[in-house]
Amino acid sequence: MKTLANLFDRFDRLDTSINRWLVAHSIALLRIGMGLVFLGFGVLKFFPGISPIEDLATRTTTILTLGMLSGHNAMNFVAGLETIIGVCFISGRFLRVGVWLMAAQMVGAMSPLLIFPSELFPGPLHAPTLAAQYIVKDIILVAAGMVVASTWTGARIVAKPQSLRSTLSRRVPKVERSLQTA
Repeated sequence: MKTLANLFDRFDRLDTSINRWLVAHSIALLRIGMGLVFLGFGVLKFFPGISPIEDLATRTTTILTLGMLSGHNAMNFVAGLETIIGVCFISGRFLRVGVWLMAAQMVGAMSPLLIFPSELFPGPLHAPTLAAQYIVKDIILVAAGMVVASTWTGARIVAKPQSLRSTLSRRVPKVERSLQTA
């Protein structure tokens, strides 16, 4: 039994070390990962016929811009917007601008759910098409963008190491707010 307790304690120390590393690096990795996603998908849209969402993105952009941008110009606009967002997130420069651009882009990216619902959820059971799934996953990008956005005013993750054993039965802790206001 003592050997099992010793193994558990060693695992607990490893878990605490990993947690400290995550506290120090996870938001930066999230930001860079998001930047790579936006840059990759943005650059892809510069090449006609390559992006699987090209037709839907072009039609949506045409509707949202009231016809001012259509066809290849609409796709170049989306490609440029996503590329700029990606560069802002990867570099960490102009991050506030990148987050605001991302917010606008996400409104556009998710609007086909309202504009083309019968196309995205066809059939009697309204199962989502691959394009709909592509759009719905943007909910995760929005949540991740909110985490990254919280850091521009100084929000940080703070390590408060606790043993694994003491946290097993607890729910996820709430975010603590500073008692000091700026």
